[in-house]
Amino acid sequence: MNKKVVQGVSIAVLSIASLVLLFMGYLEFTVLLMTLLFVLTNSFRYRQMKEQGMDREAKWMFGMAVVFAVLFVIVLITILL
Repeated sequence: MNKKVVQGVSIAVLSIASLVLLFMGYLEFTVLLMTLLFVLTNSFRYRQMKEQGMDREAKWMFGMAVVFAVLFVIVLITILL
């Protein structure tokens, strides 16, 4: 499969799942999926900016992806405990 198709499908699935969980009232899992969604979108933007030669912006997107990855782990630990 094409790389962009996989990215688009994964983002769409996470978005729909987070909306469904939001309507069902599972706010903790909604936040968990949304932080994972931010990790994915920022990492995809990082790769795209890196390919286009926008190194400063790519570095910023990589930093944001790391921040959201750490927040994902924190939310996951909070849910499990």
